[in-house]
Amino acid sequence: MPVYLMLTTITDGGRKTIRDNPERIKEVNEEVEYMGVKILAQYALLGPYDFVNIIEAPSDEVVAKLAINLSARGTIQPMTLPAMDIETFIEALKKKPSAL
Repeated sequence: MPVYLMLTTITDGGRKTIRDNPERIKEVNEEVEYMGVKILAQYALLGPYDFVNIIEAPSDEVVAKLAINLSARGTIQPMTLPAMDIETFIEALKKKPSAL
């Protein structure tokens, strides 16, 4: 199944929510899983992003819907990147380019 990296920043409202109810993070994780996305790993960060989630989803469309649904709440701003394991990447590099 495709893997994605989701970097998120939390808004002022999101910071207030998790300050008052830190368990809200786990509640959102359950909602994400209900949407058909598996959270493989999750880390809180210091720096320009507040969280990174490594997720697995059946398609780009599912991840796009997830990102829109989460950002529409107004508590986070996600940036989602498709990821490729190194072995798949190396194999893709070994293939001859197809004609355009």
